[in-house]
Amino acid sequence: MAEKPEAVKVLYCGVCGLPAEYCEFGPEFEKCKPWLIQNAPDVYPDLIKESGGNEVDKVSDQMQSTSISAGGSSTSQPEEVKRLPGGKVKKKDKKEVIIEKVVRNKRKCITTVKGLELFGVKLSDASKKLGKKFATGASVVKGPTEKEQIDVQGDIAYDIVDFITDTWADVPETSIFFIEDGKKVPAA
Repeated sequence: MAEKPEAVKVLYCGVCGLPAEYCEFGPEFEKCKPWLIQNAPDVYPDLIKESGGNEVDKVSDQMQSTSISAGGSSTSQPEEVKRLPGGKVKKKDKKEVIIEKVVRNKRKCITTVKGLELFGVKLSDASKKLGKKFATGASVVKGPTEKEQIDVQGDIAYDIVDFITDTWADVPETSIFFIEDGKKVPAA
């Protein structure tokens, strides 16, 4: 029987998440250099020559100081960046309210409101207020992405913006968007 080949062990960068050999092609090579000098000196020997050897001492001091501060209860900790496979930085989810008008049966419309819960608005209370204000039926339903949204009967897309900003002061008008022809358009 043939022997099984041994698994290849890959060293991943602690900064960008890419394999150490590919850090130079990643988005943050300058930030990766200190980590590479300390943990993978054989991968980039030119980095050690560039720094003249002094960088290794600086990096080790820096790494120790960050591990000490992380171990203690430090209040000034930088936010951890969420990374996707391949080292790409995941964008933070923006707080935005999306209003979309859906036409059904030629003349009937439903206006959907998504994202109000991101501003601390309770959707059941919001649907009641919308139903009373516009004298229509309004309900909280699960949308196609399994997130809850408010469906309001009728075409009230443009009137609803003023009502949202007046009723809930936490929702700025700059964070309200319409979906028109498949494109996101700011309401302001």
